[in-house]
Amino acid sequence: MISQFFVLSQRGDNIVFRDYRGEVPKGSAEIFFRKVKFWKEDGQEEAPPVFNVDGVNYFHVKVVGLLFVATTRVNVSPSLVLELLQRIARVIKDYLGILNEDSLRKNFVLVYELLDEVIDFGYVQTTSTEVLKSYVFNEPIVVDAARLQPLGPAAIFMQGTKRMPGTAVTKSVVANEPGGRKREEIFVDIIEKISVTFSSSGYILTSEIDGTIQMKSYLTGNPEIRLALNDDLSIGRGGGSVYDYRSSSGSGAVILDDCNFHESVRLDSFDMDRTLSLVPPDGEFPVMNYRMTQEFKPPFRINTLIEEAGALKAEVILKVRAEFASSITANTVVVQMPLPKYTIRASFELEPGAVGQRTDFKEANKRLEWGLKKIVGGSEYTLRAKLTFSQESHGNITKEAGPVSMTFTIPMYNASRLQVKYLQIAKKSSAYNPYRWVRYVTQANSYVARI
Repeated sequence: MISQFFVLSQRGDNIVFRDYRGEVPKGSAEIFFRKVKFWKEDGQEEAPPVFNVDGVNYFHVKVVGLLFVATTRVNVSPSLVLELLQRIARVIKDYLGILNEDSLRKNFVLVYELLDEVIDFGYVQTTSTEVLKSYVFNEPIVVDAARLQPLGPAAIFMQGTKRMPGTAVTKSVVANEPGGRKREEIFVDIIEKISVTFSSSGYILTSEIDGTIQMKSYLTGNPEIRLALNDDLSIGRGGGSVYDYRSSSGSGAVILDDCNFHESVRLDSFDMDRTLSLVPPDGEFPVMNYRMTQEFKPPFRINTLIEEAGALKAEVILKVRAEFASSITANTVVVQMPLPKYTIRASFELEPGAVGQRTDFKEANKRLEWGLKKIVGGSEYTLRAKLTFSQESHGNITKEAGPVSMTFTIPMYNASRLQVKYLQIAKKSSAYNPYRWVRYVTQANSYVARI
């Protein structure tokens, strides 16, 4: 049961506010923002997604720089409310095409109409874009995407390639293009979040992929879609060793530990030829979610060396190597490393001619941060950091520093080798040939190297 829902900008401006039950004070948005902005409890840098202030439970998620928040005084499932906030953000994006502060302000009438249909007196009714089309009648005011800086997942498909149209994920599901015509196209995105833990000697201790196949359809008439995946795809290990599935070439089958499908997916022929059939609902939705723990080649290798350089000094050498093809480029790479708590200063030295890199020493939480705008496959980058301590180290510095962690986004790359082999649209007319876009992206979920 939700008492309030509101959306705040990064500055704390209240863009959208809906009070469903009148049980929580009106100033809750200001209380929430001050708490999140100045959160310093238990050494955490950011506020957790769920916390309580004066008997009010606050739930929030951050989507493209906006804070989506729900409040309640009752004891509800945190995962349910957080999932609801993500779905509300997705529904609003489906209707507006672009989700940002400008589009929300220009379409506040439509947004409030959506919110009143999604939640009634604090109780969730539906988060289906297709169902909502029967009850929501306001037309969206389209915001020009060309002059906006892309902030969300859409941006990862717009960098470094002409194959992906700039309007790919910035159209409303209910608005036609200028002239009243509708461009027939469908987008399928394979998005993988990988978790890898390396030992201090570089061996892989744990590895896991959480993936999803997302679909967004702009096809008229809701035709049936057939989506074919790898022929050698296996679900579950069947009690055998993962190595039983590997060929002599070492490439091996794609083995998923488990998966689930959207309710619209029919699995009649999935066991025979790995084909999914569905009539896609309006808006963006997950066709399939999957998890994989089979060993895979990690996209980056991280090497760390710490050397003492005197009683109160030490030097850290960080090396990052991209293990993927040179035709692929990783974006927005950030490397972080906690330093000993008695570190008072850090000076950095990059390789000669380094561009698009930044370094920082976060003194508040004693953390080294190294940002790289992009990394081309096959390349290697090195950072040297000279540390100054306030006291002499009486132990092993490596035990008081690290582990090193990375975040990154790699468009047109997937670690699992899961592929969409073909995408068929069941329409009889030979002249009907809609645009089909299949895109891949890999992101870091937890990418950690011990020292």
